[in-house]
This record gives sequence, structure tokens and C-alpha cells, in this order.
Amino acid sequence: MLTTPTTRVLRPSELKPALAVLNEDPVANAFVTARVLESGLQQPYLGGDMWGYYRDGRLTSLCYAGANLVPVRADAAAVEAFAERALRQGRRCSSLVGPAGPTAQLWARLEPRWGPARQLRSRQPLLATRRTAPGITADPRVRRMRKDEMELVFPAAVAMFTEEVGISPLSAEDGGLAYQSRVAETVGSGRCFARVEDGRVVFKAEIGAVTPEVCQLQGVWTAPDRRGRGLATAGLATVLAHALAETAPVVSLYVNDFNAPALAVYRRLGFTRCGTLMSVLF
Repeated sequence: MLTTPTTRVLRPSELKPALAVLNEDPVANAFVTARVLESGLQQPYLGGDMWGYYRDGRLTSLCYAGANLVPVRADAAAVEAFAERALRQGRRCSSLVGPAGPTAQLWARLEPRWGPARQLRSRQPLLATRRTAPGITADPRVRRMRKDEMELVFPAAVAMFTEEVGISPLSAEDGGLAYQSRVAETVGSGRCFARVEDGRVVFKAEIGAVTPEVCQLQGVWTAPDRRGRGLATAGLATVLAHALAETAPVVSLYVNDFNAPALAVYRRLGFTRCGTLMSVLF
């Protein structure tokens, strides 16, 4: 048995204790929990490594190391251990994201070697709801997109990503093939919803990470020429109703604290704050 604090890559046999750590905060940990449940901690399905931090032989913290580096339930000692491991390995991720406190501590250790960041979003409200909002009329024209509508969805997905992240996914080394694959998976699984007008998507949103306790909305976007007309509020009311009825009892999302219009929409829909995340983009 391990008796001193240490880190190592988790094995599939450690699925149960990993889920116990993740379930301490199912909303904040939805992304990582979904990856763990889908993969069973088996490579290559996990899409990266899961580092575990052990104290007195007990798993107390995690850090997902894939396209994102995500600390989970990490105190100062665990953050230090994860930072040392990340520095030895070298940067392989495109972002750090996680609860604001541990993520800020982790970035403080990594920044001298990995910085500067392309963008730093230090306070991103994490919101959640268990119900549809009373008094909001859902948009009947927002519907689940079909598998054969990928070409219709993809331009809107690229526009959303570019606006949100600051660079086009098509500028990646693979020309955007990995991003296209992710969008196709979302559409194919029936988790992409959109309003289509005159052959183009004018509003879209997706159900991303899914666990038994919570699902996370992502990719919320309204065409620039249609903003300010209530499409996002009514459209999200439709998606929210689908998510609560079909996917999970809690729906969550996170948003940049400077995005006042989006925060106003989410408040109208009944979302309340349950945490704060932080993202570091490279």
C-alpha cells in the first residue's frame, strides 16, 4: 500500500475510487466524469491520462491530462504534485480548465515554463438548473439535427468556436479534421439542436458531457445578424426541456463573466450559480 503522497496514472481497476472522487461535485466535474464513464479508464478511449494523487494510500484527487488539463478536487499538495508531473511531461494540452482556485494555483506553477497564455479567463460562472423556466415560451422551430445535416451544422459550429476561442478550428495542424469529427459525433448522437432559416443555422446549442446526475450545455450560438431578438432565450428553453426530459436531472453550463448578454439569458431561464471555473487557452 502507498503510504506517502504520490501521483500515478490510474488503471481501469481503479474506476470505483475515481468515480467516488468525481461524485463529490458532480456538476463541476461533469466533463471528466463523462470521459471516465465512457472509457472505463481504458486507453485510448479516455483520450488522455488520468493522474491520481494518493495520500496514505487513498485516492484523494485527480487530474485529467488530455487535450485539456483538468484538476479535480485538488488541494495545494495535489496541485503541486500535478504541476511537477505536467512540467516533466511537457505541455501537450491546448487549455487548462477547472475550478478557479486549483486551476489558478496550477497555472501559477506552469506559467513560467508554459506561458504566456493566449487567453486567460479567470472567472467563469458555473450555472445549473433542475427545471424549465416558467413564463418562457420555447421555440418550436428549434429541433434535433439529423445525421445527414452535418454540412448544415458545421459552418455554424466553426463560427461559434472561432468567436468563443479566438482562433478557427480549421487552423489546426490537421486542418480541422478532429474538430469536424467531434461535431459529427455530437450531431450523430442526437445532441445538437438548431433553428434553421433559409438553409442556414441561425441558432444552435449542444448537449455535451453527460453523466447520470448532470448534462452540460455547450456550443450555444446565435447568428450575429439575428442577435437581440430573443432567439437564444426561446431556443435554449427548447433544448433545456429536451435535456431535462431525456438526459439528466440537472443541466449545467459555464460562461465568461464578461458576457453580460449570455448571463442575462441564463438568469431568465432559471440557471443559478453553483461555482466558478477558470480557463487558460494556449
